[in-house]
Amino acid sequence: MKHTIGARWHRLTYKISHKIQQTRRLSRKTVALGFLLAGATLVAVVSLIFAHLADYALELNAQLVARHPWFAWVALPFGFMLIVWLTRRYAPYTVGSGIPQVLASLSLPYGPNKSRLINLPQTLLKIPLTFLGMLIGASIGREGPSVQVGAAVMSAWGKWCKKRDLAFRGLQENDLIAAGAAGGLAAAFNAPLAGVVFAIEELGRGVLLRWERQIFIGILAAGFVLVALEGNNPYFRGFTGVPLPDMTLWVLGCAAVCGVAGGLFARFLYKGVGWLLPAQVKKWAAKHPILLAGALGLLLAALGTLYQGHLYGTGYMQASSALLGSTDFQPGVALAKWVATVLSYWAGIPGGIFTPSLTIGAMIGQQIAVWGGTVDYSGVIVLVCMTAFLAAATQSPLTASVVVMEMTGSQNLLFWLLVGSIIASQVSRQFSPKPFYHAAGARFRQRIQEESHSDRPAAAAEPNHTTKEQA
Repeated sequence: MKHTIGARWHRLTYKISHKIQQTRRLSRKTVALGFLLAGATLVAVVSLIFAHLADYALELNAQLVARHPWFAWVALPFGFMLIVWLTRRYAPYTVGSGIPQVLASLSLPYGPNKSRLINLPQTLLKIPLTFLGMLIGASIGREGPSVQVGAAVMSAWGKWCKKRDLAFRGLQENDLIAAGAAGGLAAAFNAPLAGVVFAIEELGRGVLLRWERQIFIGILAAGFVLVALEGNNPYFRGFTGVPLPDMTLWVLGCAAVCGVAGGLFARFLYKGVGWLLPAQVKKWAAKHPILLAGALGLLLAALGTLYQGHLYGTGYMQASSALLGSTDFQPGVALAKWVATVLSYWAGIPGGIFTPSLTIGAMIGQQIAVWGGTVDYSGVIVLVCMTAFLAAATQSPLTASVVVMEMTGSQNLLFWLLVGSIIASQVSRQFSPKPFYHAAGARFRQRIQEESHSDRPAAAAEPNHTTKEQA
């Protein structure tokens, strides 16, 4: 009898102890999930604030250009010079898109330099600097910067939580950087699925990521938080379209044209302005980057005036109207927008190329529709060219297809977007063998390694055998 009672008591105490342990594990997981969702919410809120600031800057620029024809001639050269000076002095790692900085951070070894390119205080300065660039009329976007800012926010949040032993003990820094970066893209475009595809195709290319489920939860959460705050509205609203007759021929033609244009676009961005300058002028430009930025601003002002201000900013309104069937564009506007974006990037200011690339593709598609006599169905051709040019510029066909599909609500055309983007990406490689973001990221990585090496004491310094990577 005593033996039976003792056995029952033992089983009861074991079950109680086991349930307590399960509850503790469940509680820890719930707390960790809560901190992850809090980090994703921070990324989404910062991206939303950035988006509203960017929209305000674009609206204000359009008003100023319309009221004062001389505005661009003053704002662009002097604005470029001011932004370059501020960037080089206070936030040197925020120049350009921001995606190359994230890729370089993922590839750097763990240590004090791991998050140097996404340092939170410096990276947050990218928001006002990009805002100022849009205000004066630079042909830049906010999506690439949102990726860098998202990575910085999540990385800093993860470090803060780990330091206090609150959460993320099982996640490496790369996991947090990837979750924040892709979450930033998802929030920027209001496209949660695109953020996941971007993480797998772009961030995971050439870098070993463990793909913990927390990464995908964080990415999706950032996108869903923005959906909850802003509504489930496509970035480009009102598009409707169905496959055209002879759709295969249209897709092949658009992919070929956009593949060439996008490949050259990526090559020009990577090579920089010094690639085209004579030797003596190139030396002068290297010594006077601020004056060079002013000269590029003057060129952009002249080009923008020629095209009545349609080249300034992201080009969202032009791309949106092209998707809805508008063909009221000046001849050569696609090439002019292409040049305007290259000039803005060469100036050395913070700003992305994502949305300007979509605009260039839209303008190419509009011109192809006019030449092909299919004005009534131009929206579908514009959609294919937007995807194809973005895929050619980034050589990330899956990301380009899913991003444009979510931005326009064109799920019924996803197959054709994939076909066009894959072909355009392959054509692009003939002109830019290495993807632009990764080629630029290699430069940032080498820069950090060289700076780290030069910071060491001379006696302790080791020989640096790193060679400069070529595009």
